[in-house]
Amino acid sequence: MYLNSFSVSGFRSLTDVREIPVRKPTILAGHNDGGKSALLDSLHFLTGSRKLKQDDRTFVAQPSGQGLTAAAPPQRCEETTVVGEFQLDEWEQAELELPPLVRIRRRAGEDCVGRLEYWGSFPDDERLRDLPSLLLPALKALVKEHGLEPASGKKEDLQKALRAYAREHSAGETWLPAPALLDKRMPRLLPFDGKVAHPDAEIKSALSGRFKQYMEDPQLKGKLSELEDEVKNRLRTEAKSLCDHIQLRCPDLTDVYVDPDVSFEHGFRGAPLRVARAAGESVALEGSGLGRSRRVALAVWEWTSELLADEEEDQSAVPDEAQDVTPPAVQTIVIYDEPDTHLDYHHQRRVMQLIQDQSALSHVAVIVATHSLNLIDGVEISDVVHLKLEKHRTVIERIGSDADGDELEHHLWRIAAGLGLRNSVLLHERCFMAVEGDTEQRAFPLLFKLCERLSLQAAGIALWACFNNEGALHLARYLAEHDRSFMLVVDADSRNLPKSIFKPVKLTQFFGPRVADYVKFIGEPDPSLPGGEKFNELEEAFTDEVWARVANKIWPRIEGIWAPVDFLQLRGGKFSDAVKQMLREQSESGPGGKPDMMYQLASALDDPQDVPEQLRLVFSQLRKLAA
Repeated sequence: MYLNSFSVSGFRSLTDVREIPVRKPTILAGHNDGGKSALLDSLHFLTGSRKLKQDDRTFVAQPSGQGLTAAAPPQRCEETTVVGEFQLDEWEQAELELPPLVRIRRRAGEDCVGRLEYWGSFPDDERLRDLPSLLLPALKALVKEHGLEPASGKKEDLQKALRAYAREHSAGETWLPAPALLDKRMPRLLPFDGKVAHPDAEIKSALSGRFKQYMEDPQLKGKLSELEDEVKNRLRTEAKSLCDHIQLRCPDLTDVYVDPDVSFEHGFRGAPLRVARAAGESVALEGSGLGRSRRVALAVWEWTSELLADEEEDQSAVPDEAQDVTPPAVQTIVIYDEPDTHLDYHHQRRVMQLIQDQSALSHVAVIVATHSLNLIDGVEISDVVHLKLEKHRTVIERIGSDADGDELEHHLWRIAAGLGLRNSVLLHERCFMAVEGDTEQRAFPLLFKLCERLSLQAAGIALWACFNNEGALHLARYLAEHDRSFMLVVDADSRNLPKSIFKPVKLTQFFGPRVADYVKFIGEPDPSLPGGEKFNELEEAFTDEVWARVANKIWPRIEGIWAPVDFLQLRGGKFSDAVKQMLREQSESGPGGKPDMMYQLASALDDPQDVPEQLRLVFSQLRKLAA
């Protein structure tokens, strides 16, 4: 069962927030006290890993004109509700006889007792509306009364037969008590708190997931006399690999060990970590420094990724004949709360790579609450949820992947304002792409994503438009002088500038003997490509066939249709100006300018092969440079 999104009402500052996506990953950004922690805690409530407290219930606004007095204290909301949209796998659909998409909610009133419900058919027979509460004799009586033939006399099969009957005899849909299996199949949450100074809690969180998994292993059930020792031994084995990984990442430690504390009376109580720089001198980690604790915590998170990957391999190894009887692994949602706190930039990049690796696993989703621009820049903007307070209540702002440029720019500005403007991009970004101006700035992000299936932002590449080719050269020189990774991409006609600053001898002076790795002239034949004609500018690099096809789609001709020969005859002079003029004169929807023309051209392409081969090579090299 996979959670796609969730909505919250009546939980602290979350009076009513809707459709928070659960992605790979989702980034929660915003001001301090904007509601990020409340949102994460509400997710714990939905999945059943957290009980509601009185302080979690939202205060209700007082009616107009009625102030707070000692005799009339503020009132809390009547009900707290978290609703999730879930995708059921085939096994769950068959077992529960439910559709692929199901809405499930957990709600609680003044008693703070959570009740799990799902949106389903409303039975005509009111006795069928709360099957989980019925005892076995009552279930048997209803089955007999309605003439049903369940698979067996077990409670689960009786309920299954009655649910099927209820769906066929219902007047509509409503919220119904959820069967026990729905609660058992709730996603497993793995929370890691980057604000905590010592990672013992992280180790407990990492190993507790394995503990629960082993406790549910059918081969272990029934071995009550042997079970505790067997689970301990398995966890010790897991802990040994964890300690090995910590020592690999922290070579100054000579002794690292974890002894899981497990009993069936108390469950998984913890796994305190002890470390030492010299053999026989181990101490608890809280007696060590903050920097070491943060490095150890990061090593624990990395090791957790290996566990998650192992789970995925175990699931894929289940034989086909066992798929119908073996339930798939439940979804794991890894939650990071400010994971890069106290980490330097190098280790922040490791956190981002870790998040991407975990997100690549099919049964894993990741939610990250952060103030870090580095983490925010590492995902698609549609996966960023910005939270802020308005009149002491949380509101969310989110841009979909189809947002237009103005809306996107304004949204990014709000996020930047909420975090505080910094120089982190110029100081710390992995790789820079310096280009001439607006045309490249608007077209290149679309072309790069088409070719590489990843946005420039997610690849760690900062695109800088420098007003002209000379400005782009100045930025590239600055980056080179400061040992930064960069690529300068300009039109081939830059070679003809009067100052000769793009001549080979000048560029070698600026960038050294490997100038060809860093300076790319679009339109000029590349020695690594077979043959090819020399052009002067980016626009000329696209074929006549591509221009004709796009023109017929975006700039229909007033009379007739565009043909490749119409563009072929414009080559030899200033191609981009000639094309722009022709489209304006012969189409009622001609482009407003060259940047607009190239942006529309890039937007209309859906095949990477339509992008000039030289530009595809530049993008590939750029991505490798950023990695």
